[in-house]
Amino acid sequence: MEMTIFFPALLLICSLFTAQLQAAADNEVISHLRQTESQAADAGNLSDNQQTFTQDINAVLREMSASLAGLKVEMRYLQRDYEAKTRELELQKDELDKLKQQYQAQAGELSSVKALANITEDQVETLRREGEAKTEELEVQKEELDKLKEQHQAHAEELLRVQTRANGTETKVEALRREGEVKQVAFSASLMSSGNAGETGPFNTHTPLVFRYVATNIGNAYNPNTGFFTAPVRGVYHFEFYIYGHGHASYPAGAVLTKNGEHIFIAYEHQPSHAANSANGVTLLLEVGDVIFLRQWQNSRIYDNQNHHTTFSGHLLFPM
Repeated sequence: MEMTIFFPALLLICSLFTAQLQAAADNEVISHLRQTESQAADAGNLSDNQQTFTQDINAVLREMSASLAGLKVEMRYLQRDYEAKTRELELQKDELDKLKQQYQAQAGELSSVKALANITEDQVETLRREGEAKTEELEVQKEELDKLKEQHQAHAEELLRVQTRANGTETKVEALRREGEVKQVAFSASLMSSGNAGETGPFNTHTPLVFRYVATNIGNAYNPNTGFFTAPVRGVYHFEFYIYGHGHASYPAGAVLTKNGEHIFIAYEHQPSHAANSANGVTLLLEVGDVIFLRQWQNSRIYDNQNHHTTFSGHLLFPM
């Protein structure tokens, strides 16, 4: 833009300078001509000086011609320079037109970008508003979730309390059930297992009897493998035992009830022929873990068969 203003100004200055030079030359010629006319008017009076005046006019004319030739040469140089500057200005004008076109293209592109930026900004603003709306919605949902969590926690605590009470009730029920089971203790067994028959003994020492056939064993306090009854609860128990044998001159039929290995009551019969029957019973206060079993009397014989002649029974009367 500065170059565009500068060159026309330069051309204007050159034109003014040329005009001034032309005017100066013209003024100088006119001045000399006036002087010449004045001198010519005085020629009649100054005849003696005619030859000198003519020489001065010629000298001035030669000087003016030389000056005018110099001015013409200088004007040609200025004209050439003006033409070169004009061509340069034309080139710069073309470049300026190209720059204008580029500027217009860039301005159009900038407008498009700006429009797109405006659209994008609108979209961003829309997304921001939507994000704020979603955030508010999430906050509401979070508050509802916190309330649900509090309700869930309250329900969980209530459930824990109910479960604790239920566990306590279940424990009590189980204890009552076990206590009821413990209170229900009874058994009855015979000496020989089902289908077997025969004599047991004689032995030269007291020998524990194992009653193999179990008719009843409520509470599982009697063990048919050892013949031991073990008290499951402290209480009062009643026991009965029946001993059967064939009469023999040398072998009686007898057994003794023991508590923890101590002889308590005996059932004993000795006769030389026929059947030898004996029985006994006892009521005992037992502690938990006390053991009751029968021992066959030494040098005795005891018989049993599928009719279950020889038996051992007991049951809990009441706990203590």
